Amino acid sequence: MWEKAATPVFVRKTEVRVYPDRARMGLAAALYVRDLIQGLSEKHAVINMVFAAAPSQNEFLDALSSLDGVPWGKVQAFHLDEYIGLPPDAPQRFANYLDEHLFRRVPLKQVFYIDEGRKNAPEALCRRYSLLLEKNPLHIACIGIGENGHIAFNDPHVADFDDPLMVKIVTLDRRSREQQVADGCFSSLEEVPTQAITLTIPAIMAAQYIVCVVPGPRKAEAVRDAIDGPLGTSCPASVLRCHRAAVLFLDRESARLLRR
Repeated sequence: MWEKAATPVFVRKTEVRVYPDRARMGLAAALYVRDLIQGLSEKHAVINMVFAAAPSQNEFLDALSSLDGVPWGKVQAFHLDEYIGLPPDAPQRFANYLDEHLFRRVPLKQVFYIDEGRKNAPEALCRRYSLLLEKNPLHIACIGIGENGHIAFNDPHVADFDDPLMVKIVTLDRRSREQQVADGCFSSLEEVPTQAITLTIPAIMAAQYIVCVVPGPRKAEAVRDAIDGPLGTSCPASVLRCHRAAVLFLDRESARLLRR
């Protein structure tokens, strides 16, 4: 059933593309994003993009950073979220992950980090990042979906489809923290921070295009709930069905519970 990413399936306004494995999924998403950047570069002097940081994004980011023909010199990069409390050199920090997998691999115009190492209070970091996003509206949001259905760190208990904030401090739920251990980012639950700074759902939904890359068997339930389940914060990713230009890139394992 899922051998080819043939005719796209639309769920409300969300396009779902399924590929046989993670490598082909990642490459397809990268080619799609390259086309978006190229098209936007014909109309805009600056293209604002935000990126997720997680092992689920490895294939996508590796492919994207290797493609020719991407006008990186026009791209200003943001990232979706960041832990509170980790030291600057911690490999688990999302800024460090993105540096390794993308930001230091390509000649970006500029990178805006949530925490630039100035030891500012988290509240001040949220205000600063909100102002940057207001001044630089997002063109493309490259995101994933967590095992509990979160997008960025909008876990179900803190997700708000009408959030008045663009960036906020959140307390992470247990399942979200357990995922970080299962992903191999931390060796135990006790090492995973309990709080983070995240872009809110309205901030993500404000992007002109959303590219959501979600591989692996552990994401199958969240993908099913996002596409076939009720629209609501019990699965925050279900909000993607309301976006005007969202595309989900899945592999066979993450798509295995979908009805179609």
